[in-house]
Amino acid sequence: MNKQELEKIALNVREHIVRLSTDGGCFTGASLSAVDLIVYLYTNFLNINAHNLKDENRDYLFLSKGHDVPALYGTLAELGILEKERLANHLTTNDHIYWHPNTHIPGIEFHSGSLGHLPSVALGVAMDIKMRKGSNKVICILGDGELNEGSCWEAILVANAYELDNLLFVIDRNQFQANVRTEELIPLEPLHNKFTAFGAAVSRINGHDFDELHKAFSRFPFSKGRLNVLIADTIRGKGLPSIQERADRWFCNFSAGEVEQLLEELHGNNKTELTSETLIVR
Repeated sequence: MNKQELEKIALNVREHIVRLSTDGGCFTGASLSAVDLIVYLYTNFLNINAHNLKDENRDYLFLSKGHDVPALYGTLAELGILEKERLANHLTTNDHIYWHPNTHIPGIEFHSGSLGHLPSVALGVAMDIKMRKGSNKVICILGDGELNEGSCWEAILVANAYELDNLLFVIDRNQFQANVRTEELIPLEPLHNKFTAFGAAVSRINGHDFDELHKAFSRFPFSKGRLNVLIADTIRGKGLPSIQERADRWFCNFSAGEVEQLLEELHGNNKTELTSETLIVR
């Protein structure tokens, strides 16, 4: 898909996220930061579609930062893997669409939500593919705050020990961990140097720029015999200036009226400035 088509799909996915941010809410800010990454992966990089979800030759995506699942739900819906109508079942008892990924949803490879868990699952799948001499690609999306889990770094060591160059860890570097900035809690930088010291082949890009995403993923694998790591610098709440980079916009539960205001803002039509006073934190 070309850049214009990607931007259109990404806008639609952000609209889905906003609509999921009511009647119980969701992790709005974090989901918005991951949209462009997930949209690009599913449209221009991964061999995953509505017809090959059980094919052993498909590629794999593991969403380790499972609270970003509204971005994944929205992408799967836009690509026809998940029925759009089912998004209305969010947090209801008659479906499996809720705050974290569930394998009862088409396209979800593994349950997640326990941070630091899926890097090890992804490397296990990548190792199996290597042993079978397969060509499948394996992607694991991690949050930056998730990197405080030691299991992430153990997975990196093992992946490099077994030369899993078919595995790519994508870091959604939106600078926030829950309701605090990462560098104010447990500083992560210099991330590039840390990953390199652990043996990975590392690249760093603007995670909202489809041209940069294309250049980076076109170089996969970044180095033969080494784990690939892509640090994608992103913005929490991307697309909604009123909630961008706000610590209190990790989890949001907006009223129906607030959702409509935010949709207007998303499409650049808002006539009322949305502030912390007009948007209720729940």
